[in-house]
Amino acid sequence: MTKRNFLRAAASALAATAALPAAAAPRAVSPGPVLLTVTGEIARPNRGPIDHALDQMMHKQKLEFERAHAFDFAALAALPAVEIRPTLEYDGKRHALRGPLLADVMRAAGADPKAEGYVLRAIDGYAVMVSREDALKYRFIVATHLDGKPMPLGGLGPLWAVYEADAFPDMAARPVSERFGLCPWGIYHIAVRKA
Repeated sequence: MTKRNFLRAAASALAATAALPAAAAPRAVSPGPVLLTVTGEIARPNRGPIDHALDQMMHKQKLEFERAHAFDFAALAALPAVEIRPTLEYDGKRHALRGPLLADVMRAAGADPKAEGYVLRAIDGYAVMVSREDALKYRFIVATHLDGKPMPLGGLGPLWAVYEADAFPDMAARPVSERFGLCPWGIYHIAVRKA
């Protein structure tokens, strides 16, 4: 192949790649550090498969995926925020928690709207399945702020999947220490499960 033919073929291949639909290639991950990775039944991936060498926490917690949607703090903060004021089991006081609805985060990731539910996983390995119906009914949020301040790693953050238990009679009737079993703090991964 002559140099001219090679360049012509390379230019044609480049043009064909540029003409591919946007959905064919994952969008770029946000530039900030990733705080939340959503995997499973999603339609809007922005990163590829797990990297067993570099995704060490996910690897050690035996996660596997071919594609995911990664959110940094700015991407989560760009979603509409909701504020709730639950009584927390740690000090028995009401606190302001703010962040996007879990349903909005799932929509941004392109989660299957007919999904059975979501496996919420914390950095310590605690994982719980929340049905899609319960996520909607209890208006779960992915809290980014506690009492007006970003939640630090080492506390309850940087993200906490939580709801306002006081606002629901079935939850408010329970002792405060039994209201948040579905609410992992330090959440970093959500797997969307098929129905």
